[in-house]
Amino acid sequence: MGLFTPDDPYEDLSVRQTGFARYKQLLSEHAGHWFRINLLTVAGALPLAAGIFVSILSSSVLVLLPCSLLGGAVFGPFLAGLFDSVLRALRDDPNNWWTNYKKSWRQNWAGSLLPGALLGLFVGVYAFMGNLFWWAQSAPSLGTVALWLFSGFVLLILNTLFWPQLVLFRQTALNRLRNIILFTAKYLWKVAGAALLQMAYLAAYVLFAPWTLLLVPLLGLWYIVFLSQFLLYDALNQELRIEEQFAQAAENP
Repeated sequence: MGLFTPDDPYEDLSVRQTGFARYKQLLSEHAGHWFRINLLTVAGALPLAAGIFVSILSSSVLVLLPCSLLGGAVFGPFLAGLFDSVLRALRDDPNNWWTNYKKSWRQNWAGSLLPGALLGLFVGVYAFMGNLFWWAQSAPSLGTVALWLFSGFVLLILNTLFWPQLVLFRQTALNRLRNIILFTAKYLWKVAGAALLQMAYLAAYVLFAPWTLLLVPLLGLWYIVFLSQFLLYDALNQELRIEEQFAQAAENP
């Protein structure tokens, strides 16, 4: 089945494709699953979004901090489930998507609470600062805006490389951070490109709001997670030996 492009009658879906053909293959096979998981993920993000919205309306940091932490903790397991589903598709996990999603919850919900809470806090503070710029009587300096954008860029890099490690392996936070630093240093332009792509995607949602809110249930989170992980997966698999380790685990349960 072709999702965005016509079917290729010579394409064998049982064979793992490469390049753009692989992109089409994954979307054709899994987009419907990710759409369903995206609805659950968006529902899991509602407490965080509501808390940030209320804190901005009330201009209260005292409301922002607890709401961001609690909302992020709720969101964490949902985000982990989305990353887990995307990465299973990238490594061609043969099991049923719903079975895998429930398995992800059992395995990752506890470990994703604290990272989710910290992510919620960072997102809340970042959004609050953006609204401070909007409320200010005088425009912020270019240096302030550049620092704000750079901090969002760094946050996206951390987010893009942290969650795959959380759902794939049992590691300490220190090992995950070390892997992020080493991987970013080795594949700087690839990682930077994925982060900039996410920034552009988020900026489009913000600039064209509220109309883009209609796209959140359809594309919202799943498409940009898939696209960024797709761009980085070969390098991640090479450095972390993802498929090799899962194959060994399957041979020695």
